[in-house]
Amino acid sequence: MKKKPVKNIAVRHELILKKLQNIGRISIDELIEEMQVSGVTIRKDLKLLEEKNLLFRTWGGASLTNPYKIEKPIQEKELLKVKEKQQIARAALNLIGENDSIIIGSGTTVFELARCIQPQQRLTVITPALRVGLELCNKPNVDVLLLGGMVRPSSSSATGLFAEKILDEISSGILFLGVDGIDMDFGFSITNLEETSLGQKMIQASQITVIMADSSKFGQRGLGRICPLDHVQYIVTDSGVSSEIVEKVEEAGVKVIIA
Repeated sequence: MKKKPVKNIAVRHELILKKLQNIGRISIDELIEEMQVSGVTIRKDLKLLEEKNLLFRTWGGASLTNPYKIEKPIQEKELLKVKEKQQIARAALNLIGENDSIIIGSGTTVFELARCIQPQQRLTVITPALRVGLELCNKPNVDVLLLGGMVRPSSSSATGLFAEKILDEISSGILFLGVDGIDMDFGFSITNLEETSLGQKMIQASQITVIMADSSKFGQRGLGRICPLDHVQYIVTDSGVSSEIVEKVEEAGVKVIIA
């Protein structure tokens, strides 16, 4: 026998919170099935409950656990998901193609890309990341343009007005960018606000944007939002991402490459 729709908003909210208390995490699809209402209605319910600090919205659902990422120093990050980052870098390398200029952001995943680069033709690499610049500066056929500015110890990356001013005068073929969170509603984000505006400037200076992120970043949010999903052309990630997430991301117009 088909269930009747739960039309009363107070009753829906009570049911959502009760399920969360019991199991800690719920999906939008489960709630649609149980309450026989639309996905739009459920998303509005979750948004209202999040605004009241009663839950956290996550990728495709809600949780009692905070999904927001906390900034970690680069020395700690480089020890995490090492194999996955190397696989992602090798897959992303193929996207450089015939481009004669690229931008590489900061972070341990995109740094692995810098390690892989061995161009046969001249390639200009623009980067705010000291480690990327040092890795590439003595490689054959590579010219490095290092963005200037204040260097943040936690990321070894330059930020601020000077770095952004240089980007105003640049047009690059492709940007490779690392992020801390990928969320259907919030988009791509990082944990540090100082680097958020630089990320936005790098996207504006590039014809194509490639996000390089391991599967643990899906369903997470950083403090600073860089851009919505549809501002990016590719995500390169590892096989730990679910087919359901891949489908939803590609529906938003982003090509997902599994390394």
